[in-house]
Amino acid sequence: MVCALGAAVCFGTATVLQAMAARAAGTGGGGDAALLLRALRQWRYLAGLALDGLGFLLQIVALRSLPIYAVGAALASSLAVTAVVAARLLRVRLTRSEWAAAGVVCAGLAMLGLASGAEGNRDGSTVLRYAMLATALAVLALGTAGSRLPGRGRALALGLGAGFGFGVVEVAVRLIDALTPSVLLTNPATYALLLGGGAAFLLLTSALERGSVTVTTAGLVVGETVGPATVGVVWLGDRTREGLAWLAVLGFLVAVAGALALARFGEAPVAEEGS
Repeated sequence: MVCALGAAVCFGTATVLQAMAARAAGTGGGGDAALLLRALRQWRYLAGLALDGLGFLLQIVALRSLPIYAVGAALASSLAVTAVVAARLLRVRLTRSEWAAAGVVCAGLAMLGLASGAEGNRDGSTVLRYAMLATALAVLALGTAGSRLPGRGRALALGLGAGFGFGVVEVAVRLIDALTPSVLLTNPATYALLLGGGAAFLLLTSALERGSVTVTTAGLVVGETVGPATVGVVWLGDRTREGLAWLAVLGFLVAVAGALALARFGEAPVAEEGS
């Protein structure tokens, strides 16, 4: 759980640092490519990328020892981290309800921490490995179809698709049982992880480029928590401590609900023109 929460802190802080770098880099001309090149020359953006990498490693460690439902809820709490860090570094004013939502996330995670059992003892079937690969391909198809939708429908479809892609990564980590090249190259879960993660980043970037941040992030949170948690419980044997299943379910719902309330912090705010 410490690693899962550490990953959330890394991802949430990286969002704010990258937003600060993008804000500073946005004063020049050119399109998105020029903006990215300017941002890459700033230490805040590079620090954000480093934190993303560290967060991913911590996520992998957490997924190797915790049920997927606990890790997924912990990662969703990165929105609470983003909100708090944005309030400090970007001087974003949080309302009382948003501070309350951050507290709700923490309460839900505390309940999950008390109720979570050990990682499931099932290795996952070959069918499940190919199903994850098929899901990753479906995420790409969803992105193609969703990009043609207008307004909020487009943001929601692409956000959900990105969430499903990140969910594939969470499950695929559990389905990779050895890191030797011969095993990795013959395991469909390896390709599901790479394809799902890449598709998720593409869909999320596309959604945030022209869509609502709040709607996109809400879809992202739902997609990356509910599906993987179900797979973990049904197919990988994830369980709770004896007699505490109700507390785990309640904690999961509370943490996700709190994250959804903070969905507007899925992308740190951009400074107003002239500020």
